[in-house]
Amino acid sequence: MTSPAAHSQTGRLAELQAAQLLLDKLGVSPAELMAAAVPRGAPLFADYIPRVAGAVSEGTRRVYGSYWNLVVHEWGGRTLGDVTPLDISTLSEQVRSGAVVRRNNRGGRSAAEHLIAALRCVYRFAVADGFITANQNPAIRVPKPRRLPSTRRALPDGRIDELSAVAACTGNDPALDTLLIRLHLETACRRGGALALTPADLDAEQCLIRLREKGGTVRWQPVSPTLMSHLLAHRDTRGGPDSGERLLRYANGTSVTARRYDYLWQRLGRHLPWVAAQQITTHWLRHTTLTWVERSFGYAVAQAYAGHSGHARDASATATYVRAGVHEVAAALAALTGEPHPLCPGPAQSGRPGDGPAGLQHSAEPVPDSAARRLTKDPSSLG
Repeated sequence: MTSPAAHSQTGRLAELQAAQLLLDKLGVSPAELMAAAVPRGAPLFADYIPRVAGAVSEGTRRVYGSYWNLVVHEWGGRTLGDVTPLDISTLSEQVRSGAVVRRNNRGGRSAAEHLIAALRCVYRFAVADGFITANQNPAIRVPKPRRLPSTRRALPDGRIDELSAVAACTGNDPALDTLLIRLHLETACRRGGALALTPADLDAEQCLIRLREKGGTVRWQPVSPTLMSHLLAHRDTRGGPDSGERLLRYANGTSVTARRYDYLWQRLGRHLPWVAAQQITTHWLRHTTLTWVERSFGYAVAQAYAGHSGHARDASATATYVRAGVHEVAAALAALTGEPHPLCPGPAQSGRPGDGPAGLQHSAEPVPDSAARRLTKDPSSLG
């Protein structure tokens, strides 16, 4: 009679023989299987982070660069496999406590969040390269600080009037500054989208501009005939239609950068104390326009107006079927500016008139018309 031990050994041998047959069929040797199962030795942070920095986009490098430099300074001589979740939590707390205190400071939460995100980016590449396994990734086990609700909100029409008036009568290039304000009020585009515009992005016939914004998104956004005329005049007088360079330029032809926005809002803050006190930026104009669009035309149109993809994790399945198109965005713009649009030639009506906050209610004189008054219909005023 066969003993239980002998029976177990015979079964084990049969399993090994079956595994060997499977490997032979797949053309894989046991040595190759073992080599694939064991991660390669993890590199030093000082060696690996520069490689990661070279593999990501310019925007990612700009956001994470300072945090990667800190990691190299603190852990440059350590390997990626030596760091624990506790190490990451300790460093993020140091970053949080050492964050520069500004008037809009929120306790260093953003700095700690960006550090953890920067390390997660590094470790994603390390997992993909086979230096560690997904289960060995320490960064993914460190939670990011909970984000606080944004303090940004829609600005009332009176405040928009003040911004437009001060931009139009101060500074070294009022035509450029009023153009920027009008552009952001009408399109609700992000700063990066405006700076990326080129002369080729203007469709004068249909009054559309092509916006390239974060995440590599590209969309055609309606603009009013008035704004389009000024964009064309700006193009013709500050570089020409065939320059192939950035559309927004100074009078001497130099391309505008993010520094112009910094200068603009610092200047507005000196003349308008509430701008400095509340740290108003261009993104507040985006909030203003999108709030009005949502109150007047509904969520789907506001989502399309903002250029959001609708693939957010909390988006409902219904959003797939009720997405708004460019013609509906054009209708909202026509109501916002009071000007007919080529894609919406008839009179545009708000979905729910007067439903927005006081500063955004559609009236005989729409909110952005305050900026429109600063931009006269004479293109020569752009200088």
